[in-house]
Amino acid sequence: MRLVFWLIFAVTMGIYLTMVLWSLPYITAEANGLLPFDLRLIGYGFDDAAFFREAISEEGRQFYLTVQQSLDGAYPGLMAVTLVMAFNMLFQGFGRYVASGIAVLAAIFDYLENAAVAGMLKAALIDVTPDMVARANMWTVLKSATSTLAFAALLVGLVVAWRRKRKVAG
Repeated sequence: MRLVFWLIFAVTMGIYLTMVLWSLPYITAEANGLLPFDLRLIGYGFDDAAFFREAISEEGRQFYLTVQQSLDGAYPGLMAVTLVMAFNMLFQGFGRYVASGIAVLAAIFDYLENAAVAGMLKAALIDVTPDMVARANMWTVLKSATSTLAFAALLVGLVVAWRRKRKVAG
């Protein structure tokens, strides 16, 4: 079980690093320094989305729709599996189910965000509506909030496990 966990963790982190170090900076550069929707963790409004759509090059838009969306198609599910496996190793009882549920919700919201962002990127600029942006923004904010909770739960679990291990060794 631990070997499978570490293999999935390695693949997940490989995809994450690829996005953070390559694809998202590339999109930012193609949008004249504006952050991609995925990185606007506290949300964005209609004007923000319009500025981004106007700023991003056609090449950047296509890259966002193909490369970034492909990477981000794999990442949420892998991250949820990684976190659920970690929670099963770190927590017992009800806590593992709550933390796991939060991780799964974060992945679901990430997938819904990806679909909404793809819709905004595929639509002609004039066809992007306030409702489209509001829906994408909602999924982005929910993804950010649940991801933060899931990683906070992971941190708590790691600290508790470390303290438990120290107590046994001491």
